[in-house]
Amino acid sequence: MFYYLLALVVIGLDQLTKWLVVKKMAEGESIEIIENLFYLTSHRNQGAAWGILQGQMWFFYIITIVVIVGIVYYMQVHAKGQSLFSLSLAFMLGGAIGNFIDRVFRKEVVDFLNTYIFSYDFPIFNIADAALTIGVALLIIYMYLDERKAKKEKQNGSNSAHHTTE
Repeated sequence: MFYYLLALVVIGLDQLTKWLVVKKMAEGESIEIIENLFYLTSHRNQGAAWGILQGQMWFFYIITIVVIVGIVYYMQVHAKGQSLFSLSLAFMLGGAIGNFIDRVFRKEVVDFLNTYIFSYDFPIFNIADAALTIGVALLIIYMYLDERKAKKEKQNGSNSAHHTTE
């Protein structure tokens, strides 16, 4: 239940911040937070990351529904008792639903977090995008640790088989 609550917090924070940007900033307006590093920039996106697949809303509706169903399935069936796996799925669920809400009700996604990394103007993103990225990063860490654990268990299993008494 905790992980579903975390997803709800992500969704709430995402929608609140997007609502504030829409209400308080003109589209295209930018507010400097940290010079040459971080800005709040009101931006709209009808596609995916880096503006790909612009205007393909039905594609995003279908894919997002499939992803949400898949995440909930994994949370219910495979992630129980596995904190890192559940945490990664909770962030991904919150992020997917956050952007889905925008696509359904606004027909575009509100982005506003604008960063410059080593003078590269990184694509503008939002809380849902950040949650998705965090979730994927945690999933990669979980998969790496799980693979190491499986190899160690396999190695320990084959070692114990060699140490039988005759």
